[in-house]
Amino acid sequence: MTDEPDDQKPSSPCHPEEMRATWDLKVGRSITMQGTARWTPAGVVMAGIAASAVLLALSALVRAARRS
Repeated sequence: MTDEPDDQKPSSPCHPEEMRATWDLKVGRSITMQGTARWTPAGVVMAGIAASAVLLALSALVRAARRS
C-alpha cells in the first residue's frame, strides 16, 4: 500500500508493460463489488513457474500413491 491519496495516484503505470483491469459487479440493488487487477510480464513468468512447481509436486504424489 502506498501513502498517496487516491486522487494523487500517477496516471502512468509503474512498469512500462503493465496491464490493468477494473470491473464492477452489481447483484440486486444493495450489493456492489469492485475489483482491480494488475498484470506484468514478470507476473506471467512467475505464474508459469508456480504452476510448474505445483504440477511437479502433484506428479510425485501420484507416483508415490500408486506404489503403495
